[in-house]
Amino acid sequence: MTPMTPMTEPFSYRRESLAQSYCDALEGRGLLDATSGLFLAAPRRTGKSTFLREDLIPAMMQRGWEPLYVDLWSDRAQDPAELIVSVVRNALNRYDGPVLKAAKKVGLDKVSVLGSLSLDLSKIGQPGGATLADALETLQQQSGKCLALLVDEAQHALSTKDGTNAMFAIKAARDRLNQGTRVRGLHLVLTGSNRDKLAHLVLRKNEPFFGAGITRFPLLDRGFVEAYAQWLKPQFADGREFSVDTLERAFELVGRRPEMLKRLVGESVAELGGAPALDELIARNARQLQDRSWREFESTYNALPPPQRAVLDAIARLSPGYEPFSEASFEAYQLALGKPLNNSAVQSALDALREKELIWRAGRGDYAFEDDGLRAWYLEKFQHHVQQQN
Repeated sequence: MTPMTPMTEPFSYRRESLAQSYCDALEGRGLLDATSGLFLAAPRRTGKSTFLREDLIPAMMQRGWEPLYVDLWSDRAQDPAELIVSVVRNALNRYDGPVLKAAKKVGLDKVSVLGSLSLDLSKIGQPGGATLADALETLQQQSGKCLALLVDEAQHALSTKDGTNAMFAIKAARDRLNQGTRVRGLHLVLTGSNRDKLAHLVLRKNEPFFGAGITRFPLLDRGFVEAYAQWLKPQFADGREFSVDTLERAFELVGRRPEMLKRLVGESVAELGGAPALDELIARNARQLQDRSWREFESTYNALPPPQRAVLDAIARLSPGYEPFSEASFEAYQLALGKPLNNSAVQSALDALREKELIWRAGRGDYAFEDDGLRAWYLEKFQHHVQQQN
């Protein structure tokens, strides 16, 4: 077996220039204007959350901002609204002033903040308590800093009524803290692993951020692969190098997902057993990984009853503008099924697809694929069929 040497430092890849460009956009000083909010969409496990934590938040702190980060998928059993409120509540606790500290010592949570707002930390966003917008305004005043609220997997907020209301409260806070002032008091960054889902925050007039644009978060490029190959080189005592071209092809096959590439390399090294064909092993394992995922998608799709397949087809082809009971959707159902579907059959299919966790439903009745990979498989598999129908 090829001799190995232990690694000294974990691999990291910084995207500092991208982080600075996003900060400029939030301030209105870049080619991209994100003063109303930065909405970033990228598939899951492509490095988006890592970028937020390790690149964007440090860049914000360098500018003197107060970043507040919440991942709405960190606890999917908890209402998204409560996750957001908890982050704001914890930040307020960090800025406890003498009045608030004294009140807590005698068991009071509800205190007069800045002589005007009665803020009950235990009831933020609840009836009888301060609104989330009030809490954010109070936090900005107490910290004396510009706030930057980063909501990861923001589309999940639309899955509950309280979560949707929290999004409207965040918009209200943004308007309150930014309008009529030279210095902005609140920057917003909302991300989603599914562009169609994230679009439900901005597409319609009755959505909280209507009119805002969605920016495609750039996937990791060849620079990441080159840096990873360089980091891997010392692992072999004989100085063996990984082919950057092979790693790049493998990275593309696994959807440019860094964790999957690392696992793939690890499995390939474990299989090496002294064989010189490490590059071939990596390429083979990458193809097998993609084939396995796509076989799972195909098996899932083929097991669906025809009405559910017809509805899934329509969502794939019409998103993000898919509406279950529109004329275009009924035409799509009939094209896929060969006969019309009535309203009851459509709703039953939607409910069944949700139970199987194949589609996601926003609180207002909009639908999208739960996993972008399934939609990608469908569009690839039936591309000719789709083009004929369109």
